[in-house]
Amino acid sequence: MSTTVSQFEIDATGTHYSELNRRIRDAVECGATEIVLRNVFGRRYIGTNLHGTAGPDDLSRLKIHIYGTPGNDLGAFLDGPTIIVHGNAMDGTGNTMSKGRIVIHGRAGDITGLSARGGEIFVRDGVGYRTGVHMKEYSDLGPVIVVGTSSQDFLGEYMAGGVIILLGLNTAPGKKHTCRHVCNGMHGGLVFVRGELPESQIGRGVGKVKPSDEDKSLLSNYIEQYGNLFDIDVSCVEPSQFIKLVPLTTRPYKQLYAY
Repeated sequence: MSTTVSQFEIDATGTHYSELNRRIRDAVECGATEIVLRNVFGRRYIGTNLHGTAGPDDLSRLKIHIYGTPGNDLGAFLDGPTIIVHGNAMDGTGNTMSKGRIVIHGRAGDITGLSARGGEIFVRDGVGYRTGVHMKEYSDLGPVIVVGTSSQDFLGEYMAGGVIILLGLNTAPGKKHTCRHVCNGMHGGLVFVRGELPESQIGRGVGKVKPSDEDKSLLSNYIEQYGNLFDIDVSCVEPSQFIKLVPLTTRPYKQLYAY
């Protein structure tokens, strides 16, 4: 590719994931600011190892639309672009991402946001096991994951930084969330859950408190963004309906490794 274009469309039919990713990188190097991928079924590592034509900041203008179901590690090490999935995503979405945004118009699989240190992930529906595991903060970066409905077990496991917001839109008033072992080993960051979450389902060393005024402002911002991204009426969602989970210690397993 030698000509400069702003929009690109790629049909992934019959392509190996490495070939598809090479074509995406070629399009970016030619100056593409919008790439549409069609017939994507299980291709891994989409959005990984992208470099802008004018440096890292150039990637913030790039949007990748995916039609189909991308494979594991979508947006791994993402550093600026926006990825929009018009469907579901598999495991490892946003693995170790630093900047950018991933928007999923469906469900996301296990370990969504694994070791993320920045950027935003919005999931319209639910997420699998160990979402947000080992999330952290780096310098002035901090990751945010917003989930529309529910999570499987081990949400926020070993979390060291960032924010997870569980909107619970599929949980009827008075009903309990079913995810267990929430925030096991958590030693940093914040988790907000809308709805009932019994103490027995929360990891040891984690406190359940009411959101502060600052927290409510953050929640209002992300609730509004979620509604706008997915064209969903969120007028019934109020920051006062959330509980806030925080670590009570920065070294939850000190007794196992130190005397």
